[in-house]
Amino acid sequence: MIRRLALGCIVILSTVYSLAVFAQAERYIAGTHYERLEQPVRTADESKIEVLEIFWYGCPACYTFEPILNNWVENRASDIVFVRFPAVFNPLMKVHAQIYYMSQTLGVLEQTHGKVFDALVPQRKTLRSERQIVDLFVEYGIEREQVEKAFNSFAVRTKTNQAEKLTRDYRPKSTPAMVVNGKYLVSIAGAVNSQQEMLRVVDFLTEKERM
Repeated sequence: MIRRLALGCIVILSTVYSLAVFAQAERYIAGTHYERLEQPVRTADESKIEVLEIFWYGCPACYTFEPILNNWVENRASDIVFVRFPAVFNPLMKVHAQIYYMSQTLGVLEQTHGKVFDALVPQRKTLRSERQIVDLFVEYGIEREQVEKAFNSFAVRTKTNQAEKLTRDYRPKSTPAMVVNGKYLVSIAGAVNSQQEMLRVVDFLTEKERM
């Protein structure tokens, strides 16, 4: 009798779980809530699920997304690798992508990432030239020679050029956008009308990758 009850409970729980998964699957549909990339982009670690944010420092929507995204990143599952990616649609965005990789090379990305957003969005500073960018980083307490050397380094220019190519591979129409495991692109468009909803779609797709 106890065995039958236990088996019955397992069947009920399994059915409930299946219905929940089915309901979620119906809620988020390829072509409506997210796009499947025609050519998947290779990720750095195939043993993990990569979630990549496509952003631009001069994008007000990316600026408001930062605290929401940071909360998600802090609470993500252990099998998820989070990556930031600066989009390159035009020459100005390429300069701003160079800022990102320069900060990474200098080892100050955590300290400067939010500050660069602040400079470009609420403060509306102009960061179009090397001199303007170097001056800003000197304000952050970094030696001018170090900034100039990093900004013009082969490694930073190579990464920036790669970002330009990868932007074409990911094919985002706007920022911010998210790419899950190099396969799925999620952005605020059509049926996805909020940044919170965008992250819910990301959660759905990461679960899909685990199955």
